[in-house]
Amino acid sequence: MLSARDIRSVMTWERAIEALRDGHLGARPRTEDLLLQSGPFSVFSRGVVLPGYGAGVKVCSIYPPNAHRENPLPTEDAIFIVIDEDKKSISCILDGPEVTRWKTAADSALASAILSANDSKTLLVIGAGPIALALAQAHIHVRPSIERIMLWNRTPQKLGNVAQSLQQPGRTIEVVTDVNDAVSQADIISAATGSVSPIIKGRFLKRGAHVDLVGGYRPDMREADDDVIEQSDVFVDFRDTAVEAGDIMQAIANGSLARGDIKSDLFEMVQTAPQRSRKATVFKNAGGAHLDLLIALAAAKESGAGV
Repeated sequence: MLSARDIRSVMTWERAIEALRDGHLGARPRTEDLLLQSGPFSVFSRGVVLPGYGAGVKVCSIYPPNAHRENPLPTEDAIFIVIDEDKKSISCILDGPEVTRWKTAADSALASAILSANDSKTLLVIGAGPIALALAQAHIHVRPSIERIMLWNRTPQKLGNVAQSLQQPGRTIEVVTDVNDAVSQADIISAATGSVSPIIKGRFLKRGAHVDLVGGYRPDMREADDDVIEQSDVFVDFRDTAVEAGDIMQAIANGSLARGDIKSDLFEMVQTAPQRSRKATVFKNAGGAHLDLLIALAAAKESGAGV
């Protein structure tokens, strides 16, 4: 099994983004989910078959009460299982949260490389924790022109480690308290929260900005308001799953967006780069097990672990 440390030792943002880029040049995946619940305890599994790459299964154990123990434990644990394309046998098992961290940020960064302005200088990251840090690092990788990073979270005290990890000569890191003001200044906005009410308001959005929505995975969650959607060209990572995420589902329900208004998904964007208008762009990062599989295969290949 490849641990989180094993994965970090072989993966780079270049390697992760290229793995996703290459994977979106081929066939689309088939996926299936399984959810079992017993009181506060849940087991979630998502399987994927990706022609040309094999198959994979993500298995998650979710138990929120762990957070309230005298000595708190993680509320989620997960593994990702790789199934070989040729032999149809299990070839590798990897730490699930670490695979998720790489695939989530690389998904957003690949879209940013296509959609955001080449000379973007100011990045706003909304949210805290390891995914927020990974998103900042991945966006910087594809847009090295970024000179200023603003960090916002409802609890700003949680941003200390993120800010410290991003420090680098020639780069300004700011923990900000006025999210509307920060939105008005940002060339790229990346949000990874569990918010059920919009944080990013369209009336403050800079023209031509790129908005990366990573949280809001449930139908009741929302990171950007309808005004953001209405004034932007909207893109998603995978049409089949993105329409189930709150920011897209609610915008469709409210009449601010129709399914046909979605310009492209990542398969279409990688194969034929969209023409940029002067409008802002929104990218909904809804994830998917095919992304986990592509990252897992890249990590396994680099480590020589069964692939």
